[in-house]
Amino acid sequence: MHLILTEDIPKLGDAGDLVKVKAGYGRNYLLPRGLAQLATPGRVREFEHQKRVIEEKTKKAIGVLQGVAAEVTRVSLEFEMQSNAEGKLFGSVGNSDIAARLKELGHAVERRKIELDEPIKQVGEHLVKIRLHREVRVEIAVRVVSSGIAPESLTEEELQSRAEVAMDEAESLERADEDERH
Repeated sequence: MHLILTEDIPKLGDAGDLVKVKAGYGRNYLLPRGLAQLATPGRVREFEHQKRVIEEKTKKAIGVLQGVAAEVTRVSLEFEMQSNAEGKLFGSVGNSDIAARLKELGHAVERRKIELDEPIKQVGEHLVKIRLHREVRVEIAVRVVSSGIAPESLTEEELQSRAEVAMDEAESLERADEDERH
């Protein structure tokens, strides 16, 4: 049985494809669910015409998106986050953070198009893939720097040492104030 698919079906074909299937599969599954139509000569011509129209629109869209991709590749993002002494972030940089920063720079990229396996949780330089279209992909550099070590990540000795330094600085400022008064 020859059918024209109206939707993408994994392991069978994409919408608009002319496929040959067993009669029972077509009659009992594909046709009742509206996933395919019988391949009559008139329908084949109609779907071929629609396919050409869609291909032309897709080519134009790809051309525009390649221009956007060229602009986005020049962008380098930097995020300043608190981290511990080993460079592990308190929090993370996710695709919504990257999308918001790109929007601030004038590049409207949907967060769903930013491909991160998992949020960035480490200080350093990271390459992030952006899929603007199935045929147009781009990578941008995302740099995460530490804004300082968060007090929660310090050991007891480090906290004590910092407290002593702060006390010494406070005492020296008090002495300087006293000297100015005399």
